[in-house]
Amino acid sequence: MASDLDTVFSALADPTRRAILAMLLEDDMAVTDVAEPFQTSLAAISKHLSVLAEAGLISRERRGRVIWCKLEPDALRGASVWMQGFGQFEPVDLDAFERFLEGELAKSPEGPDDVETTSV
Repeated sequence: MASDLDTVFSALADPTRRAILAMLLEDDMAVTDVAEPFQTSLAAISKHLSVLAEAGLISRERRGRVIWCKLEPDALRGASVWMQGFGQFEPVDLDAFERFLEGELAKSPEGPDDVETTSV
């Protein structure tokens, strides 16, 4: 399963491939239609599609002279299950954390102006 996860996450790591998957959420598309919005060659898009197909995230089917791409959402199931394992942690509310820190700094004897802070 680790190898499958590696392949899926590797495929998802590229913004062009994520954009392609988002496009295929709407409907099946011909390869030429997938390539249309991108400022890259058809050959480059074909390579992206090959990576997505190898990860099982899409399937390709020839219909006459046209190759159609279809999203395969079940391929994300393993990755989704793996990520849900991290759902046990509460999401961090950074605004509330900042308010808490401001309140704590205001209470400190030095005051907020005397406390050295670093920007992230």
